[in-house]
Amino acid sequence: MAEAYIVGAVRTPVGRRKGGLSAVHPADLAAHPLKALIERTGLDPAAVDDVIMGCVMQVGPQAGDIARTAWLSAGLPESVPGVTIDRQCGSSQQAIHFAAQGVLSGTQDLVVAAGVEAMTTVPIGSSISAGLDMGMPYLYGNGWNERYGAQEISQFRGAELMAQKWDLSREEMERFALESHQRAAKAIANGYFKDQIAPLAGVADDEGPRPDSTLEKMASLKPLREDGRLTAATSSQISDGAAAVLLASGQAVRDHGLAPRARIVNLTLAGDDPVYMLTAPIPATRKALKKAGLTIDDMDVVEINEAFAPVPMAWLKEIDADPAKTNPNGGAIALGHPLGGTGAVLMTKLLHELERTGGRYGLQTMCEGGGQANVTIIERL
Repeated sequence: MAEAYIVGAVRTPVGRRKGGLSAVHPADLAAHPLKALIERTGLDPAAVDDVIMGCVMQVGPQAGDIARTAWLSAGLPESVPGVTIDRQCGSSQQAIHFAAQGVLSGTQDLVVAAGVEAMTTVPIGSSISAGLDMGMPYLYGNGWNERYGAQEISQFRGAELMAQKWDLSREEMERFALESHQRAAKAIANGYFKDQIAPLAGVADDEGPRPDSTLEKMASLKPLREDGRLTAATSSQISDGAAAVLLASGQAVRDHGLAPRARIVNLTLAGDDPVYMLTAPIPATRKALKKAGLTIDDMDVVEINEAFAPVPMAWLKEIDADPAKTNPNGGAIALGHPLGGTGAVLMTKLLHELERTGGRYGLQTMCEGGGQANVTIIERL
């Protein structure tokens, strides 16, 4: 039976908006973990079949197939192609899925899955701003508006709807956010991320965590929406970052003398209400666990993207997962969310945490625009 193995995973530190990575061109930002991945695995880069890279805002310096330009910017062989994909926030997790599927199909042996987003340089919304300026019918089309009505469709509204549906108070969400910062600060202080990060531009650690954050400070912030429950403190941070993961077949592992670190157990997708937008990790997780013949209790580490606090909080309630195993080193509220780069960043974190703790199974999931979600389950080897 064909298997797909993770051989390497490396990421940049995640930089704050206008922080230490903000002056790095997006192609160079993406090139950095690509080059580090090849160096750390010892692989002949000419043997790579394809580079699949997630990026959400594919405009300006992130346009023009950044997977290809990043690979070339890294000084790697011209013979290797690259393709850039967009599944919104799950873009580089989907890149991992496509890479694994190429290996599992037998049509490819070595595929690099990666992701990047330089949100300081290319702000969120850059690729859809024209559509938003012209109104909902322009952005979504007549069929969409006939089906869902000309109502607001946004992540911010979706997060508020989730907070209301699952009866999550502002205070509960702020306590969750504070815990994210505390876990991230502890992980950095203990060096848990050192082996997975390739320092860049003088930045060696993630810039987002605020160890001095308090509930009192969070309580003083204005809500993102009038009469809303969410604030900047309970939302993911705007960030710059990139990551890369190498997927290999069993034959490639043998031929190139590689050391597999994990195997792909399950690749699952699901859709849910696009108005709520952010709820799909719940049905996707149920679907993935059923397909894999596993339970949530079998998972030793879970990485679920903290796009907004209600996303992991509602997921924890519905899936009845262990909070201690979920984002054990903090999530995007503290560590940041570089959109198209986050999926590969989370996989890098998941793999290294399984290795650090000796865990067996890990699960990764994240909400995505349009009411979608990816779930990836891996087994540490």
